Parts: sequence; structure tokens; C-alpha cells
Amino acid sequence: MSAATLEVRPGEGTRGKILEELAVAPRTARDLSKKLGIQESAARGHLDRLEERGLVVPTFRREGVGRPRKRYLLTPEALELFPRRYELLLDAVTEEILSGQGEAYASKVFAEAAKRMAHQIAARIPHGPSKQERARALAQALNDLGFRCTVEQTPDGALKIVRSNCVFRHSALSHSYLVCEVFDKHLTEGLLGQVGVDLQDSISRGGMRCTHLIQLR
Repeated sequence: MSAATLEVRPGEGTRGKILEELAVAPRTARDLSKKLGIQESAARGHLDRLEERGLVVPTFRREGVGRPRKRYLLTPEALELFPRRYELLLDAVTEEILSGQGEAYASKVFAEAAKRMAHQIAARIPHGPSKQERARALAQALNDLGFRCTVEQTPDGALKIVRSNCVFRHSALSHSYLVCEVFDKHLTEGLLGQVGVDLQDSISRGGMRCTHLIQLR
């Protein structure tokens, strides 16, 4: 997501309200001016800026006699700005697995999901980099998902992967073992090989950040 799109939030300010209106249905500049109580020229100006940022696209449709009417639609990038609650589905699925198959099977599912993600990350890394470079690639992949992640090296040569944000926070609080232990361990080992992974601090345990100590072997 570009820095320009980060300036717009659905429901905040005039442009944010325009996004909210377009989420309901395509609108013309005149429709928006009436709905928001602004001049039609002002509505067009806001739509032009949103189009420049890749958040809306115009579409034309003929209705009766005369010129086609110009309505605006949200782009997929604009839809990504709206809140999503994926963790509700993740929690429900996890509870269903636990109640139906037990913790051992749930652990296997989380481990395999982590290995699959590690494989996808590894496919984007040039062949042959050091484990330190692969750890940085892992941190970057986590940042792409919304984590705030950095890699630090300890005096004895170990690595620390530190996250100040967790996109799985809601699920980690309710299923700490599966998310913070099983998933994280297999994700890390799937990319770095058989290394020692020690969770030193965790947001799910009340910490301010998650810290994984990686003992390179």
C-alpha cells in the first residue's frame, strides 16, 4: 500500500466519507454532493484525487436518452482500507479443530500451515544466502503481513527476531500455544533450518513485544 493511500481512511474526512458511500453503491459526483452536502465541483475534485491515488475508477452507463452517466467505483486497493476481522474466522476454525480432533491434530495443522508459508517465503529468496540474510527475509515477509519486525544479533552470535506488533494478536491471546509456539517455531525452522527457537517474550503473555531467540546451529 502506498504512502498516498495511507492518508485516506474510510469515514474520516470528506474523502473518507466518499469511500464509505462508494462502498454501498457506485455514485456520481452529483449523488455525492447531495449526500455529503458539498458543492458538486468539490465532489469532483475529491474524486479526481482519489482516482489519482488508485482508490476509485470511473464507469459509464447510458440511462435513457443523453450522455452516459459517470459513476465511480472503489478499486480493490480501496477495499483493502476497510476493517477486516479475519481473526474471528481463525478463532472459530481453531475451536472447531480443537473440539473435534484435539490439540495434537490442531498443532499438526498449524505446523503444516507454517511450513507452507515458509516455503512461499523461501521461493522469493536468492539461492545460497546466509541464515542471517534468510532471517532478514523472514522479518521482511512478516512486515509485509503487517508485523513490525526487526532482526538483531546478540554478542554470542545468536539472532533475535523482535516484533512490536502481531497481526494474530486476538488469536494469540486465546490460543497462545498454537500461534506463539507451534506456528512461529515451524515458520522459523522452515526458513532457517533446524535452529533453536526460544520465545523469550510475548504480547500474548502481557509483554510489549514478541522476542524469539534463534540459536544458529
